[in-house]
Amino acid sequence: MTATPGSDARMAAANLERADGGLVRRFTRTERALHWVLALGFFTLLASGLVFYLPELSVLVARRPLVRALHLYTGIAWLVALGLVIAVGNRKSLIATLRDLDRFDDDDRSWLRRRRSRPGRFNAGQKLNAALTAAFTVLFAVSGLLLWYGERDTRFRFASTILLHDGLMYVSLLLLVGHLYLAVIRPATRHSLRGITTGDVRADWARRRHPKWIAELERAEQPSGSVPPHAVPRAAKSRVP
Repeated sequence: MTATPGSDARMAAANLERADGGLVRRFTRTERALHWVLALGFFTLLASGLVFYLPELSVLVARRPLVRALHLYTGIAWLVALGLVIAVGNRKSLIATLRDLDRFDDDDRSWLRRRRSRPGRFNAGQKLNAALTAAFTVLFAVSGLLLWYGERDTRFRFASTILLHDGLMYVSLLLLVGHLYLAVIRPATRHSLRGITTGDVRADWARRRHPKWIAELERAEQPSGSVPPHAVPRAAKSRVP
């Protein structure tokens, strides 16, 4: 997934083909891989974690030590997989996305107040969700490590640790339900699911939902031989609907 010397030219050609069909690149393969590793790891950890909190599941499974081990090693594998995607993937696209998520302007504040706004590649809700996801991932890892180590050394056993871990689970569950509703059910936003699965979204949808992003792409001056990770080629701009 690491960029190669000829990858920029291939990306330009691919973007040209997509633009001809009314599509625009929203996420690179690295960004999509990071999202799905994060999602699959969370679902697995949620499923194994719920066994400890729902008596019906505990009785049904009846193998708590095995589930506990699965929960622990899934958490470790999850963090390692996230690190590998970042280490070997297209860091240029990840840095560009991080900058987009970190930028909070007047349009984002207007969006939160439900006023007229022109969101960029991410609206304010998506930026807040990304920040919460990153913070929860760190807090889950730290509290989970303390819970595991506290069983071996009572000096690291704190009553607040399990409260934090459990609280994170319940809040994450609520956020997950909202995320799935917007991505799968709500007609106005469910097209975004295409972006995180194939990498492309319809240009007309992007203009309606993220107009400032499209305007920025079309204004961008691209240096010779270098193509930004999320771009509409200059030669194809006139053909994007």
